[in-house]
Amino acid sequence: MAGAGELSSYASEEMHYNFSDKKKFITWRKLWIFLAKAEKALGLPITDAQIAEMESHAEDIDFAMAAEEERKLRHDVMAHVHTFAHCCPTAAPIIHLGATSCYVGDNTDLIALRDGFNILLPKLARVIDRLANFAEEYADLPTLGFTHFQPAQLTTVGKRACLWLQDLVMDVRNLERARDDLRFRGVKGTTGTQASFLQLFQGDHDKVEELDKMVTEMAGFKKAYLVTGQTYSRKVDVDCLATLTRLGASVHKICTDICLLANLKEIEEPFEKEQIGSSAMPYKMHAERSCSLARHLIALMADPLQTASGQWLERTLDDSANRRISLPESFLTADIILSTLQNITEGLVVYPKVIERHIHHELPFMATENNIMAIVKAGGNRQVKTFLAEEVRPLLEPYKANMDVKVELVL
Repeated sequence: MAGAGELSSYASEEMHYNFSDKKKFITWRKLWIFLAKAEKALGLPITDAQIAEMESHAEDIDFAMAAEEERKLRHDVMAHVHTFAHCCPTAAPIIHLGATSCYVGDNTDLIALRDGFNILLPKLARVIDRLANFAEEYADLPTLGFTHFQPAQLTTVGKRACLWLQDLVMDVRNLERARDDLRFRGVKGTTGTQASFLQLFQGDHDKVEELDKMVTEMAGFKKAYLVTGQTYSRKVDVDCLATLTRLGASVHKICTDICLLANLKEIEEPFEKEQIGSSAMPYKMHAERSCSLARHLIALMADPLQTASGQWLERTLDDSANRRISLPESFLTADIILSTLQNITEGLVVYPKVIERHIHHELPFMATENNIMAIVKAGGNRQVKTFLAEEVRPLLEPYKANMDVKVELVL
């Protein structure tokens, strides 16, 4: 799939790894180890030697054997159970004990969603930081403000950047909320009733609940979903991708504005030293790519909505193939557009003389706005600095350690 290949080449290594087969199958093995440890702690006949054997082989996956097993069994989870058991013969009888495929599948997806948000948030914080610097630098530079792309009133270059900032501030809060709202599917059994685990623990409900809690905590989650079918509710995917879609809308608006201002010759993106534009538009750069990918991100929202609405009773399998594409692609695309936007905002070039010329050209048609011009000339735009001080800067505190990271883009 050509599109997937492009996403892989543009996206960061950390996001690519987050949705890689290697991380997925290592996480499956870790989940089987968590399950075995919790079952042993609660009294099932599992030995320390079995767990140690599993832990020693958690990351040495024979992908060729797994692929051959899947070809024969037509079942990816059981193929990896067999592959894991092959290198853990002592532990083979207790791997995946009492669990259903969604124990590893869904819980791994939730881990990937959580980790994906943790990758995106510092990148978004860096974009906000770069834009805040830009807004502060140009807070007092008057420029034409537009409605319907017609000159309307004066604003400042910094104030316009605060329109972009405000949208991104909303996005960082939305991403944090979506991440923090995530729960673990936990240990729920084939239809969410935990019947298989009740049987393992001879009807002891307290032990089954404790098993769920222990594995949830081992996986780094504070809570598990109280109610699931075979899967966690696919509305969770809707919620996660909706936050990314809204981020895509913000980036599309920002980059469209930059394209329009570049056409007016008022602002220009940074042009890399060895970058080549097109023959018709030698200045063509990254903003249009961001718009293109942001549209793809927005379009992906249809997938989880259709999937959530089409689930049958406790579960239907038609979600599986779709989610394997739509979830990774959404995060990979968001990752790319944030890296690109950071590159753009770190090097925006402003042409004050061109801006001034446009103002003088339009002043005869804007005589009633002379008082605004005088206010801007006399005192600048205090609103911009207030917004930055009260809304933007405190938001960046959790991401200070990541703030100096630079990005290198694939051209």
